[in-house]
Amino acid sequence: MKNNKKIPVLRCCSKCGLPETYETIEFDEKNVCNICRSAEYKNESIDWVERKKLLDALIEKHRGKSDYDCIIPFSGGKDSTFQLFYLVKEYNIKPLVVRFNHGFMRETIQKNNERTFKKLGVDVIDFTPNWHTVKKLMFESFNRKTDFCWHCHTGIYSYPLRVALLHKVPLVFWGEAQADITGYYDHLNDEIEYEDDKKFNMLRTLGITAEDMHGMIDSPEDPVDLRDLIPYTFPPVKELIKLGYCSVPLGSFIPWDYKKNTEIIKRELGWEIDELEGVPTEINPHGEKIECFMQGTRDYIKYIKRGYSRVAQINAFDVRSNRLSTSEAKKLSEKYDGRKPPSLEIFLEYMGLSEEEFNKIVKGMAIPPYDHDFDAKGDAPRVWDFDQWYREDNRKK
Repeated sequence: MKNNKKIPVLRCCSKCGLPETYETIEFDEKNVCNICRSAEYKNESIDWVERKKLLDALIEKHRGKSDYDCIIPFSGGKDSTFQLFYLVKEYNIKPLVVRFNHGFMRETIQKNNERTFKKLGVDVIDFTPNWHTVKKLMFESFNRKTDFCWHCHTGIYSYPLRVALLHKVPLVFWGEAQADITGYYDHLNDEIEYEDDKKFNMLRTLGITAEDMHGMIDSPEDPVDLRDLIPYTFPPVKELIKLGYCSVPLGSFIPWDYKKNTEIIKRELGWEIDELEGVPTEINPHGEKIECFMQGTRDYIKYIKRGYSRVAQINAFDVRSNRLSTSEAKKLSEKYDGRKPPSLEIFLEYMGLSEEEFNKIVKGMAIPPYDHDFDAKGDAPRVWDFDQWYREDNRKK
């Protein structure tokens, strides 16, 4: 039941609608945010023909020099599927696909992956870390930072580079550029981004190294082998430099368009979209974040802390690409963003927390001036595969 508690009005970008609590956001004299200004420069001023020539030269420099031409980190989501498709079809390269399985893969993504690998004919390494360690890492990063995805974000960006060292493959391709998402990087500098130790420590670790994390989760009563933290540890930089590594997002070389990319992989690979918890499919026809069944809870945490979440972010992309008006985006965000996801029930099981404890932890890390009202939003509906998701207590399936 709704109450009459007054929610603070957040200053929002006059174009995309993202609020002042969005990480790295700044507003100019016209109240347009830096993310929108970066997107304008990307669309109007970058010479993508010249960028493509840089990509051509980079690939030819590394072609045939190792057992594989490049490493392609892969989740099976829209972005990694497109980057794999594009590089194989455009350049006829021989990649090694590396998937770090965070533990929450869904059935549709698994089927998409199998179809993609067979149609493209690629070698794949699929790594799944120790679930007992993963749960401890989730709890510790949630309790300290209200972000339970530390294991995912560090593992995704460190493990493929470890594989690159193991197989002596210097070239690593990622998906979209960070400049499309935040203000940590922007297109206005007209520079190529690099996925290096600097970006890893700034964006992926929450300020907690793997060594720090081991000290937090290890105990005499329940010891954790330090080797279990290796997948989350950035490789020795000296060894990467000796290898001559080049770790870059494909989105620095070609104009990244989420919806156009998705249409291509749907048509060419039979890639299928899925429901995203808390987000109506008509808002998410390009399959944003469908590979993780914990995504709804992650987005809900963001809403409690910052007053916006996945619906608002998708709408902001659509506004910047002229697919949606500012007023339409605002209406959709107000209607759908911030609903409590059914996956929260599973997350609480994993963590051994009550909902009251969860609320207290997250609310304690809220970003002013937003002040969340837990009674203001309803519940999101269950998605079709909810009953398939792994439960610690199988009786609850």
